[in-house]
Amino acid sequence: MTVPPEELELAAVFPPVQRDRWREMVRTVLRKSGAATDETPLSEIEGLLTRESYEGVPIAPLYTRDDTVPGRPGLAPSVRSVRPDGEGLAGWDVRQRHVHPDPGTTRQAILADLENGATSVWLTLGDHGVPVAALPEVLRDVHLHLAPVVLDAGARTDEAAEAFLGLVAERGQAGDALGNLGADPLGLTARTGVPAPLEPAAALAVRCAREFPHLRAITVDGTVHHDAGGSDAEELGGAVAAAVAYLRALTDAGLDVGAAFGQLEFRLAVTADQFMSIAKLRAARRLWTRVAQVCGAEETVARLHAVTSSPMMTRRDPWVNMLRTTVAAFAAGVGGADAVTVQPFDARLGLPDDFARRIARNTQTLLLEESSLARVVDPAGGSWYVERLTEDLAQAAWDWFTRIEKAGGLAAALESGMVAERLAATWERRRRDIARRKAPLTGVSEFPNLDEKLPARAPAPTPDTSGGGLPVVRYAQDFEALRDRADAHADRTGTRPRVFLATLGPVAVHTARATFAANLFQAGGIETVSGPPEEFAASGATVACLCSSDALYEERAADAARTLRDAGALKVWLAGKGSFDGVDARIFAGCDAVDVLEATLGDLGVN
Repeated sequence: MTVPPEELELAAVFPPVQRDRWREMVRTVLRKSGAATDETPLSEIEGLLTRESYEGVPIAPLYTRDDTVPGRPGLAPSVRSVRPDGEGLAGWDVRQRHVHPDPGTTRQAILADLENGATSVWLTLGDHGVPVAALPEVLRDVHLHLAPVVLDAGARTDEAAEAFLGLVAERGQAGDALGNLGADPLGLTARTGVPAPLEPAAALAVRCAREFPHLRAITVDGTVHHDAGGSDAEELGGAVAAAVAYLRALTDAGLDVGAAFGQLEFRLAVTADQFMSIAKLRAARRLWTRVAQVCGAEETVARLHAVTSSPMMTRRDPWVNMLRTTVAAFAAGVGGADAVTVQPFDARLGLPDDFARRIARNTQTLLLEESSLARVVDPAGGSWYVERLTEDLAQAAWDWFTRIEKAGGLAAALESGMVAERLAATWERRRRDIARRKAPLTGVSEFPNLDEKLPARAPAPTPDTSGGGLPVVRYAQDFEALRDRADAHADRTGTRPRVFLATLGPVAVHTARATFAANLFQAGGIETVSGPPEEFAASGATVACLCSSDALYEERAADAARTLRDAGALKVWLAGKGSFDGVDARIFAGCDAVDVLEATLGDLGVN
């Protein structure tokens, strides 16, 4: 039986939802944890659950129509993707990166990628990639009018560009070749600390605009700010500042404003923070549309190349990187990236192997072909949360961009140290959250596997970062350094550093805190064994940690600590927040795990 639409009640049968009623229910829950009382005003309830992102953007627990930006959500052309192509959707460009220095190996890898799902090539050249002279050999079998080639040659960009343009001319494809020559002098300055002039990049852009209509000359690489620990707004603001500097240089070199805009492509990082990454790409288009308006250009939409984050990748338990990059690639697709690069899961171990590159390709194939993610334009549009987050992120990025402009532009801000200081402050905030496990890293700070066998990979060429440029950080670096220290000790002595978990009472009472303590100590490469305090002497450990409930601590903690001391314990930790005789220090949710592990390795003689 078909029910006429006018007779469908659906949500009408439910009572109207009232915000204050929701707040009352939340207050009831918060009261149980002590975060609120019956006297806490309802107007303050949401503030108790609101946190700030690293750029100061508030992340609230609830968003409604009243919280959104003015206008019709999701329909602003400044934030939407422009992927639709005629009747269907073109999807995005699956862009694989290649860094192997051997030309033959790279040529075969490129062909394998293009034959199995990749649609373009991101080729690293020079001292940390393929030799520039080998470019013709590497691209020998690549149809340059079908598969865009994006170059990344750093200080040797001019040489690489000439080699590529010569190859294009030799094949008679000046009017058809696709890609980007990868000039990014301000990005190079940020990475190396060595000022690079903009004039050669501008001249290259003029040449492309006049002789190679489908080639772009400049990549505005915002990932240099992300790799230094910057927030999403700082990455966006820095990228826009670089792009505006390039626009000035290009128009000074003779290009009109429209042609200058057409020579730029943005490269931005996406992370496992799904919604922030979606909002970042949408905000990037919002920002670039505003720049176009200020420049008096016809409305132009930023071309975005999204790359899964390097800082979020881990060397320990690298298989978890597949999950991180899948979420990041999903966010890139939803955010409307024009091209997406998924880093192989073993990128932190060295040169990726065939299997890792295949997984990276297939991640995107699944999202495109099986999940049909590209069949919807701006799927996050209309979400009150994403719309508000996009607007707040764009405003924060614009504020940072204008500060850079007031300082004289990005080159001056880099030279003065203004950018480095700002990014360093953001990184320290994130680093503290990671150390306290408020920003957990699965397989590293949480659920570490001390028995894992890491796959062997050939060392990857790495650029020299000793010249004073922005630093390169890794979110897992502190924990992984501790693991390396403990592993080196185990290899040298044949014995892994060990902590004894002295459990009090029945299993049901001590399991939760014993599990917590084991997880924390193992994150530093420290083995744990457990048992009652009387078994400490036979454990071979010299450090102990009491694990039980608060009630049992009151009854037995002091006596247990004395037993451990008498058996030779050099230090006694307690899992919890109580203070008892004989207990030296405590571990608890939110404590600085890196400091705890540093101290423990020192107590165990692991130097």
